[in-house]
Amino acid sequence: MSEFKGIPIVPPQRAARSGDKYTTAQGFTAIKDGVKGPAAVPATPVARSAQRLPPWLRAPLAAGTEFSAVRQIVREHRLSTVCEEAKCPNIGECWNAGTATIMLMGAVCTRACRFCAVDTGNPRGWLDAEEPENVARSVQLMGLKYVVLTSVNRDDLADGGSAHYAAAIRAIKRRNPDTAVEALTPDFQGVLRDVQTVVDSGPEVFAQNLETVRRLTHPVRDPRAGYEQTLNVLRGAKAHRSALLTKSSLMLGLGETDAEIRQAMVDLRGAAVDILTLGQYLRPTPNHLSVARFVTPREFDEYRDQALALGFLECVSGPLVRSSYRAEQALARNNAGIVNAAPAPAAATLSAARRDP
Repeated sequence: MSEFKGIPIVPPQRAARSGDKYTTAQGFTAIKDGVKGPAAVPATPVARSAQRLPPWLRAPLAAGTEFSAVRQIVREHRLSTVCEEAKCPNIGECWNAGTATIMLMGAVCTRACRFCAVDTGNPRGWLDAEEPENVARSVQLMGLKYVVLTSVNRDDLADGGSAHYAAAIRAIKRRNPDTAVEALTPDFQGVLRDVQTVVDSGPEVFAQNLETVRRLTHPVRDPRAGYEQTLNVLRGAKAHRSALLTKSSLMLGLGETDAEIRQAMVDLRGAAVDILTLGQYLRPTPNHLSVARFVTPREFDEYRDQALALGFLECVSGPLVRSSYRAEQALARNNAGIVNAAPAPAAATLSAARRDP
């Protein structure tokens, strides 16, 4: 088998395995699931023990009539979804409810965050010019009144893909004028002109994820991402259109402390962020960062209370929450209908290291 910089290049006769480098249908190379081979992330003794999932992390099966209908629409319109590409545990629930989070600009990201299972590579400027209209038709076929658009990072494009993103939002609005759009965007390398391009296209909600606390930003996120960069993007979006709802998300269970979580909340409120989501980090493949602890449902309730006390309009908080999970319910002020049942004491966190390091 041939190699590229020590990474095996997959021959055409077999499907790429996690960590393999392969050639896409568009002719550029990418790494399957975003992180190369098994030796990329050494496991610690605590992390190895953390991989057995507690009972509160059971998700519905990815099957059913509605699930199949959504999958057919996605395939027919050549769409990517974060549900599939990021291996979201909620795909069964969401697709069976007739909704999906659409991922723009392809399924290959120019960044390699160590928590994320989206393939990474350099698309070299490739874009599907028909994607905005295909997305709008899909939203129409699914009958969505609220849709979340996300995207890969496209650092290979001069504007980070902001014009393409905006075109998709405008196409949705033309075909579906009553549909609300949430734009869960990349950081556009902090270029506020590109942020404003998306904001001006008319989304009701603008989201950019902080992902983790300041101390863990690197190595959790790609070196081109940044804690302050994300805060500045969110601050800039709100400053450009004050009526816009802004939103961000934190993954928990990567080794952060309670004090660091609270400080991240304070920093987000300082950037005038309206909505926060909190969920459990789950390791998508053995090549990715390990889980340091499983946060209990009771703790998620406590973090939600803290966020609301800091002034967030809503904090959707729970083990299986992802940034786009039940997004249309975020302002119902009821934790998006999530009930975090208290676990037995024996099922509590696998790591006691929640205090300041």
